[in-house]
Amino acid sequence: MEGIALFTSQGLYFIFKWIHFLAGVAWIGLLWYINFVQGSFFAETDGDTKKKATQQLVPRVLWWFRWGAMFTFLSGLFMIGHALYSGATLSSGQWLAIILGGGLLGTLMWFNVWFVIWPAQKVIIAAAKGETAENPAPRAARGLLASRTNTLLSIPMLFLMGAARNLPISFDVTGAEAHTFLGVILVILALVETNALTATPESATFKPIKTVKGVITSGFVLTLIIYILLEVLL
Repeated sequence: MEGIALFTSQGLYFIFKWIHFLAGVAWIGLLWYINFVQGSFFAETDGDTKKKATQQLVPRVLWWFRWGAMFTFLSGLFMIGHALYSGATLSSGQWLAIILGGGLLGTLMWFNVWFVIWPAQKVIIAAAKGETAENPAPRAARGLLASRTNTLLSIPMLFLMGAARNLPISFDVTGAEAHTFLGVILVILALVETNALTATPESATFKPIKTVKGVITSGFVLTLIIYILLEVLL
């Protein structure tokens, strides 16, 4: 009888991958719920209902949302660390280059959850409960833009996560090609995050992702751009 599979190095990797799936479903599912369902409902409902929901519903949603993001991030970090410890390199094939690209998108999304969206939402919730005199409007605008940005990034991020093992780009990726691809991804993310942190609701750069239809369309456009980069650079 062979050893118990879960008690091997690969079994430990599988456990963290399973956690990654579970936490990721919670995180991205709630991200889409907030942007596609809750936001539209709040825009259409009366003030009292919105206030009560902000006091009682939103904190519950955001608890699962932010901790889903945290456990997705930490489990993904472990998996990449495990791969590197096991000897994977950027020149050993497409998987590591593409998974690191997806990881960069996911890391920026995690950052936005914990350091932009959640701080903004804490002020909004406190204002709804009458616990602060701070005007929540500027925070709400910044939180909305960061949330829309995460929704935009979630579409190509999931594409890259699936493509790493299943899309036959090339199995002979050189270190230079991988570094170039990741460098271009970093430039794209720098531009997207700069917009998330500096744009206003009136900015021209916010308009493409301001509506639900717009952010979904923009997400697929960005995915197409990244796919073209995969074909050209890898």
